[in-house]
Amino acid sequence: MTAMTAMTAMTAKTERADAIRWIQAQMDDYGMTMEELAAAGCFDPPPVVRYRNAAGQSWNGTTSEMPDWLRRAVNAGQSVESYRVG
Repeated sequence: MTAMTAMTAMTAKTERADAIRWIQAQMDDYGMTMEELAAAGCFDPPPVVRYRNAAGQSWNGTTSEMPDWLRRAVNAGQSVESYRVG
């Protein structure tokens, strides 16, 4: 490991530790617990993205109706499958 790589890794660890302390302070200030955050869905995995356009808008393909950006593309004659990820 080079000196620069070691310094970068140390900086990342320091920033991470600072972020954790900040989060803990915010939780203390608002009287929040990990259980409350978990109940609010804060730790649920994000939905799997199945469709994405060039602008980065995405849709998982299962929740709610087809989003406007994809509906407009389909109405313009494009295939839904051309936006499929993976």
